[in-house]
Amino acid sequence: MNTSEGELGQEFASNRVQPLVAWRAMQALFRDKEDTGQVFKIIEALKGKSFEKTLARLKKTQRGKKLLSEKPDLLALLNDRQKLAALPEGSLGRAYLDFVESEDLSADGLVAASMEAPRRAGREDDLAYLGNRQRDSHDLYHVLTGYGRDGLGELCLLKYSNQHSYNRGIAFIVLMASRRNRKHMPEVNTPGCLREAKANARSAQWLVGQPWEELLPLPIEEVRAKLQVHPPKIYQDVKPGYLETVGRLMAEAAAQQKQAA
Repeated sequence: MNTSEGELGQEFASNRVQPLVAWRAMQALFRDKEDTGQVFKIIEALKGKSFEKTLARLKKTQRGKKLLSEKPDLLALLNDRQKLAALPEGSLGRAYLDFVESEDLSADGLVAASMEAPRRAGREDDLAYLGNRQRDSHDLYHVLTGYGRDGLGELCLLKYSNQHSYNRGIAFIVLMASRRNRKHMPEVNTPGCLREAKANARSAQWLVGQPWEELLPLPIEEVRAKLQVHPPKIYQDVKPGYLETVGRLMAEAAAQQKQAA
């Protein structure tokens, strides 16, 4: 372990907010948006007592108490592609399988990324379980809400999920990324997409305590209706123009690099 890694581990040893750690990770994320490990570093650096507050809310519900008592292994289920493939066509589980296969993802990918951010030692079992379950359900949220893995879709999903389990780190990412979008692509209606994500999240059932294991076999539209999850219409309208703008900016950056070489 080098010195910087040792210092980073010490910085994450407590629940104290670490703004400089978050800022460095944010700059790294801007340089490479696929570096998901930086997201977890920001979450850990700024989380404070956010997970404890979400856990306290979960413990107040019968479903939450049952979940924490039984602690079903969502990660193992989401990694069992044979079992997911055997679910009915049009089910949430099949839609999830189609999503991860089309995006060349695996549930383990988020686990590996999360390991880049050292976590506080001595975290109680329920707290660790909740954190892992929220991490493992991220791509399920993508499928359920209709937000894609493009930069705008990820940003909107973070805004959405943060309404259900608030974390200052997520709020920081959304703030900085939305400012960056407004600066570099003002023609894209990022503010409208984020307002819609917030409104849709507030009108939905609380996703954190949902029994995903029971919902995976059900028709995805039935699950959406049950949880009052509405389609992101503004995002869907904006997405093509956003992708076009991203492509143009990338082409311009590549041309500048080639000219400078």
